[in-house]
Amino acid sequence: MVNFIIGMAPTCCGDVMEVLYFVQLLCSLFMCGLIWVVQMVHYPAFNYVDDDNFIAFENFHTSRITLIVLPVMLIELLTAFVLVIVDSNFISVINLVLVILIWLVTICFSVPCHSVLSKSKNPQSIHKLILTNWLRTVLWTLKSLLLVLWFINYL
Repeated sequence: MVNFIIGMAPTCCGDVMEVLYFVQLLCSLFMCGLIWVVQMVHYPAFNYVDDDNFIAFENFHTSRITLIVLPVMLIELLTAFVLVIVDSNFISVINLVLVILIWLVTICFSVPCHSVLSKSKNPQSIHKLILTNWLRTVLWTLKSLLLVLWFINYL
């Protein structure tokens, strides 16, 4: 039953598949931990930055966080696509769907909120950013749990 729910071990290319799945797990766990810190600490702290410093703070935040998250998100996206192409199974497909949903939430909600906030402190945009970021927090948490369960079953 567990094999049916979380899928089977890689069926193609042996060690390469294991490395790709391991890269997915590392990216997912890293981003899951980071998104929880951002969700619980960092985004709520936006409310405490005074108006005079907010634009500089927002620009600092977006430039620095991008250096951290963009490479990891790109690696996560690329390896998720490769996994579906070379080892299409329940886990690889659900994993890719979750990655795509994370990107869509980022593009459709997070980027526009940060765009508004880069011009001025806007309490409504901060609230929307915090609220919609729960979607990414839940998606990365689910993705991490999925991959951890798969690895437990695989080992």
